[in-house]
Parts: sequence; structure tokens; C-alpha cells
Amino acid sequence: MRHLPKPFRLIAAIAFSICLFTAAAQPKKHVVIGYVGGYRGLIDTSMVNAKKLTHINYAFVNVKNNRAWLTNIKTDTFNFKSLLKLKKVNPDLKILISIGGWAWSKNFSDAVLTDTARNAFAASAVEIIRQYKLDGVDIDWEYPNDIGDGNVFRPVDKQNFTLMFKALRKELDKLEKETGKKLFLTAAIGGFKRFTLNSEMDKVAKYLNYVNLMTYDYFQDSLGVAVHHANLYASKKYNPAYDSADKAMKDFMAAGVPANKLVMGLAFYGHSSRVVDTLSNGLGTKTDGKMRAGGFTFLKDSLVTNTTKGFKYYRDNDAAAPYLFNSATRQFITYEDEWSVKNKCDFVNKNGLAGVMFWEYSEDKKEYLLNEINEDLK
Repeated sequence: MRHLPKPFRLIAAIAFSICLFTAAAQPKKHVVIGYVGGYRGLIDTSMVNAKKLTHINYAFVNVKNNRAWLTNIKTDTFNFKSLLKLKKVNPDLKILISIGGWAWSKNFSDAVLTDTARNAFAASAVEIIRQYKLDGVDIDWEYPNDIGDGNVFRPVDKQNFTLMFKALRKELDKLEKETGKKLFLTAAIGGFKRFTLNSEMDKVAKYLNYVNLMTYDYFQDSLGVAVHHANLYASKKYNPAYDSADKAMKDFMAAGVPANKLVMGLAFYGHSSRVVDTLSNGLGTKTDGKMRAGGFTFLKDSLVTNTTKGFKYYRDNDAAAPYLFNSATRQFITYEDEWSVKNKCDFVNKNGLAGVMFWEYSEDKKEYLLNEINEDLK
């Protein structure tokens, strides 16, 4: 290559420096990953605001006969086409399939038990991506080497969990070379330390673009106590050893997951129980039965702003978590609102995390929480 004259070299150097400065000055864009429930049937994509999302994870694809399996192929096919049309609104939007979930994780252990099975499973998952021109695979195995909803589990799941992602990444890389399009591999991961003990998260993270921590559903019937289900920090109202999002993030970073791959999970729905008495406004009180909660739009419009229903709003400032309590019916509801979401988004910003994800879009059709996310992570 011939050398440029000196004046042109100077101009080129200045231009290059400006480009570097501009790139450095641009803040890293956080991901906003929304799970959309296709397992219920046809999705009304008119409710989905594509401009406020970076990724949509389509839930769920089943695991059957050691393969990724579209259980409702006509519905799934229609939903894929509808979701892809959202790219006209946001060309940068990525559409992934999420395989598994609470009810469809029963067969993961068998599907990845051997090299042959793992490779066939990975190929079947990526074939769905190829056929429907999607952008990647999300794995929601609940849980490797641990009890879930009647799932098969084995000690060897710990190693096979890693090898499954290795096989998936290999198949995605092949398709990337064919299409020239970047393809994503992510995972929805239980937001508690036990998951790190039953997996090799330092090795797993090397294959993943994002680790979506399910920092919610901490409300457990087995505790017999009314606790928060999506608290950012430990509460002083009950045993501080119980789970929290802050604790989960620290545990997974200690297990070798880089902060810039960790995604904070948000719950767009609540959990509820009846408590035995009205002490402490329900929080930390013994429970004696489950009750209905609902999605955030319902909770906000019907219970928070409508005072005739008898619910009073409370904040646990230590935990950065809100809750509702009805002293007449002894109903306790734990959920997330704009305030708790802001706290979690602030945590994402301060700790250099990749962004947030949430379950599930239709639980907040008025987008109260999605609007808060976009305001906080802009």
C-alpha cells in the first residue's frame, strides 16, 4: 500500500482519533429481555412495544425424544412470523427460542446424557433457528442435578450442563458462518447459590452471551413464612439468610460469571398467601394457605390505586421490596413495582451488569414496569 502524503496522514490520524473517542464516549447499551408466553396459544403482538426491548425470548419450546420440540407447531409457526414482523419497528430486535421452563424441563437430563444425544439435541434446537430465521437459543433448565417439577436429574448433569452449551454454541457457530448473522446463546438460571453448586458456571459462561438470573420466586411455600419473592436485598423482617437478588449476583460472580454477562431478573407478577395473624402487616408472619395475586397491571389498577378493596401498600426499605396487606382477609401479596424496579436498575448500572430481563410481558400490558426500565436504563 502506498503511503499517504504527510498532510493527509495527519488528517487521517485526527479522524481516527475522533472515531476512537466517539466509540469510547458511547455508553454500553443495556439489554432489556422480555419473555413472551407462546405456550398459552397465539400471541397478540400488537401489545408488544418492540422499541422498548432488545431481545424477546419465546417461551417455550419443549424437550421431547431428546430433541427440541415444537409442541404446538401451527401456533408456534404463526407466533414466530408475528414476532419477526416486530423487526420492522425495531430492526435491532433479536428473537430467541427459550427451551424448557418449569413444566418442560423433565427431559433435559436424558437429552444431554451422552455425546450423541447432546449433539442431536443441539442440532435440533439450531434447526428451529434456521427454519424460522430466528436469532438464537435460550435454555431454561429447571434444574440440573436438582429437583424441579418432576424432572429427571442426576449428579452428572453438572458436567453435561456445560457440554450442552458447548454443543449448542458449535451448532450456532456453523449457522453463523452460513448466514453471516450473529446468533445468541443465553440461559435462564435459578437465582440462588445452590444452582452454582450443581453447575460449572465459570465454564458455562464462556459459551453464553447472557446469564439471565431468575432473581424472583423466592416466595416458597416450604418456608411457611410470608417473605418477598423478588427482593433486591435481605430483609430485616425475617431470616436474612433467605435469598435475594444482591446475594445471587455475588454468588454467581464468585462462581466465575463476569458481571457484564449477568442479567437481573424482574417479576411482572406477584405471589400471595394468607397469614395467621396481622402482626408486622403480614411480612415475616406464618402462612396458612395460598391466595391469588396476579400481574402488575391488575395489582396496580385494582388493588393499589383502588382503596375500596382493603389493601394497604408498604415498603420494606431494607429489602427494596414493596408488598400489599389486607388486614381484614389477612392476605399478603409480594410483588415488584416501579420503585423496586428502579432500585434493581440502579443496581445494574452501578455494578456493570448486562441489563435486565423479565417474566412475562402480558402480566403488565399497560407497560408500567417496562416504561420504568426504559427510563432507568436509557
